[in-house]
Amino acid sequence: MAYYNEEDLAKFGTMGEEAPELWNKFMAYYGDVFAEGALTAREKSLIALAVATALQCPYCIDSYTNDCLNKGVDEEQMTEAIHVAAAIRGGATLAHGLQMKNIVKKLEF
Repeated sequence: MAYYNEEDLAKFGTMGEEAPELWNKFMAYYGDVFAEGALTAREKSLIALAVATALQCPYCIDSYTNDCLNKGVDEEQMTEAIHVAAAIRGGATLAHGLQMKNIVKKLEF
């Protein structure tokens, strides 16, 4: 059995059933974040896809791939955004490697 079930994406709204007040607050915030502002809704969707891919959330990847396509983003643009996320994630991994180097230096006699 697979952990990821495509059908579950449609059930996202059920996460508010036992905590409707918190769900409503989250959804209001979520809606505000993705509203047009200094960034267009299209740009925000592309950012969301890149972040979703870096975080490896299959539900968000599905959702924002479709959202990007609906907003006129093409596959080349989505791929480039994902490469940006990969570069940042890779760089962050290397930057965190400095913690190892600091520990090694402290322990050297």
